[in-house]
Amino acid sequence: MAAMVAVFAQFEREILRERVKAGIAQAKARGKAMGRPRTAAKQVEQVRALHAQGVSQVEIARRLGIGRTSVRRLLRSEVASSNSGKGKET
Repeated sequence: MAAMVAVFAQFEREILRERVKAGIAQAKARGKAMGRPRTAAKQVEQVRALHAQGVSQVEIARRLGIGRTSVRRLLRSEVASSNSGKGKET
């Protein structure tokens, strides 16, 4: 008897999994953003302004309420984007 219940539970779980996958695929097709929102990226201008004023990365993170790693990542992307236009001229 318990084996029959387990078989039905597994069957229901598989159906649920298929529905979830279909829903996610449909949402992606409509352009719905998936995953955790990127909150630190919204503050990139503030991070750059504070950094230009000489505020430390740790203090920037404290003031804006974001992680230190996020501050470093945003500043690194700023450096990378400013260096991308500079190449070796031959």
